[in-house]
Amino acid sequence: MNRNDLLQWLETTDPSRLEELYAEAYRIKREHVGTTVYFRGIIELSNICQKNCLYCGIRKGNSRVERYQMSIDEIAQTAYLADQMKYGSIVLQSGERQDEAFAQFIEEAIHKIKRVSEGRLGITLSLGEQSRETLQRWFKAGAHRYLLRIETSNESLYQKIHPDDHSFQERFACLSMLRQEGYQVGTGVMIGLPFQTLEDLADDILFFQKEAVDMIGMGPYIVHEDTPLAQEAKDFDGKKNLELGLKMIALTRILLKDVNIASTTALQSLSPEGRELGLKAGANIIMPNMTPTKYRKSYRLYDNKPCLDENALLCRGCLENRIDSIGEKIGYNQWGDSPHFLKRDRH
Repeated sequence: MNRNDLLQWLETTDPSRLEELYAEAYRIKREHVGTTVYFRGIIELSNICQKNCLYCGIRKGNSRVERYQMSIDEIAQTAYLADQMKYGSIVLQSGERQDEAFAQFIEEAIHKIKRVSEGRLGITLSLGEQSRETLQRWFKAGAHRYLLRIETSNESLYQKIHPDDHSFQERFACLSMLRQEGYQVGTGVMIGLPFQTLEDLADDILFFQKEAVDMIGMGPYIVHEDTPLAQEAKDFDGKKNLELGLKMIALTRILLKDVNIASTTALQSLSPEGRELGLKAGANIIMPNMTPTKYRKSYRLYDNKPCLDENALLCRGCLENRIDSIGEKIGYNQWGDSPHFLKRDRH
């Protein structure tokens, strides 16, 4: 597919044509990564953030958020539960901090997770931009995947959705550092942003291809009422953003073939079957929420986030039923590393 092909598909709204697209993406998924769904139990360990992104509910400037940070013991207990539930992998996610205390805290948490799971759990980090030294420390401690969403590959759009002290070039440089330090590299974008064009989205997919990323975590933009960007999203259309999100998954699968692609919680926010639709459009990763329920309402990046009151065990039962309903299976006790990374690593 070239850029014009991508644009034509992104413009398509004909249901029969879209079914063809999703079917082709599913065929390629089946051929290159199979129909096993891999879980990444996500632990939202803190909503303390030094950044002020204009779209995010836990931005530093949102005074209506009750801030929290889980203790290392709480994180380890939650990871232990994920291991007992046979998830195979977890994601440590938080607001962005770059101080030494935070770097040490995460390093200690990784060590403890490795101990309580006896090395079984794979560890993905989603902790924002960091220095090379910090990334090296966390990799040495035992993390092996890192998700750093670029949010958009259009630098001018990036500047519109971030304050002046946020740098597109610094974020891009951090993505390059992750690869150099040996991580499986994940990135992603928001889909349906104010000011965003279909050309931007086509270029985002080509960006994923050019940067040879190993995993993609992208989802529809959803408004958070306590953010500046909400003022620019008066015509927010959830149905349209859901369809755009599914098209982006399908086109990314067709073009990149063997990467890991997440079916994100944001899809479920826009449709009760959103995550199943994502899997049928080519995704192969699900990130069940492992965060203790007492913290979940304080980690709302966008409005109408689902599963805020559902504990981890209920969440697993629900997901098992959803995945079984579309004829796929769950890769319990497996890391589910990106085939793209495994091939790249051998070269």
